[in-house]
Amino acid sequence: MSTRTSTKVMAAALMAAVIVLPGAVLAQSQPSLAQQVQQVQMQLQSAQQGTLSLLNRIDTLEQEYRAQQGKIELLQHRIDQLEQQQKDQYLVLDARLRKLEQAANPAAAGSAAIPATGASDTTPTASGTPSVSAARHAATSTGSASAASGAKSSPTPAAQAAAQQSAYDSAFAFLRNGDYVEASRRFRAFLQQYPNAALAPNAAYWLGESYYVTGNYEVALSTFQRLLRQYPQSDKTRAALLKLGYCQYELKHYPDATATFNQLIATYPGTEEAHLAADRLRAIQLQQSGG
Repeated sequence: MSTRTSTKVMAAALMAAVIVLPGAVLAQSQPSLAQQVQQVQMQLQSAQQGTLSLLNRIDTLEQEYRAQQGKIELLQHRIDQLEQQQKDQYLVLDARLRKLEQAANPAAAGSAAIPATGASDTTPTASGTPSVSAARHAATSTGSASAASGAKSSPTPAAQAAAQQSAYDSAFAFLRNGDYVEASRRFRAFLQQYPNAALAPNAAYWLGESYYVTGNYEVALSTFQRLLRQYPQSDKTRAALLKLGYCQYELKHYPDATATFNQLIATYPGTEEAHLAADRLRAIQLQQSGG
């Protein structure tokens, strides 16, 4: 073989190597299909973890919001209580002034008891029995004494409202201070003593909340269910329905939680509770998809 032929052969081999080598290098630099799938799975898991972290943060913010709501509610109740106390003090002061006026002017009080005819109510008749006027006065006095006795034995509506408010505020104070055991005990006592009070739905809700924050989800669930049955028209219905779904979620009763959240969204669209329910529905979907 001549030198020229050898040179041509070497040039052809070199050109073939130049053509083949980039393809081989490119084939080695590209990841395999399995590696690509693994990378996508890792990215998906990272995104799901980020979503769960965001949902946990939303739940934390919701708890803080509920705590602020409780403080606002407590302040409103204190304002109402102060207004009621002012009314009661006014009534007591008015009654004392009346007694002082009667004590300072007994003649006027005595003349008011004498009939216009000038005849004494205690003057007996010829038969020795009291007159009709005296009988009437005696009946009136007896009735007044009975009414006064009854007023002392049975509390007034204002006193009942003040007692209910005091019992509720006492239970709520323990809840606000983190003593959930004592708060639940006092809220239970309130509901037993005042089941039809205006504050009963609120007491039932915070009773369920005291169970929920301590992880007693089964009892909290039954408490919120009872609230929804007994007080379906109360202002706490939406919040109780949301917390019912939360309890079902924590207990991993996902079908029940899904039904509860869908009911909340359909019944109260556009509300804050509906948005929170939608967030928790997405969390259920992630849980069921293996995220």
